Amino acid sequence: MSEKKKKDLCPCGSGLKFAECCEPYLKGGLAPTAEALMRSRYTGFAVQDVPYLLRSWHRKTRPTELDLDDQEGFVWHGIEVLATEGGTAGEQTGVVEFVANFSGNGQDHRLHERAEFVCEDGQWLYVDGKVNPGRVPVTSEKIGRNEPCPCGSGKKYKKCCQAK
Repeated sequence: MSEKKKKDLCPCGSGLKFAECCEPYLKGGLAPTAEALMRSRYTGFAVQDVPYLLRSWHRKTRPTELDLDDQEGFVWHGIEVLATEGGTAGEQTGVVEFVANFSGNGQDHRLHERAEFVCEDGQWLYVDGKVNPGRVPVTSEKIGRNEPCPCGSGKKYKKCCQAK
């Protein structure tokens, strides 16, 4: 795949173009499911869209501000949704368990979270999440060059995200 096509793909790893996947939500569209909101929030972190992240956070748990300056230079490698409970059209609550892979400050990181969502007036909102719910530890582990890339591409790390 060409670099141009790779850059057009949505950071959430859906394989769709950004404009056809998460971008409409970042621009004000409503995510139809809790999982779609979670993927778009991952994308929000990847592109550092603070207004979207705050807008998609439930008012009861939303911070007054969100400073991503300490994440400058982070590279987001992909999100893997492990499980969902509820969170579909017509439901009021949902849970999305996921692992987000990223690197920054010279280390590779895995964030494992079980996130809770509510749907209010047709809009899914992130409430909060339990980090490291027991299956995969939150780590800053060194990934071997010949290991599979954590972004889920199926390529070796040295031929994928390490090469970026």
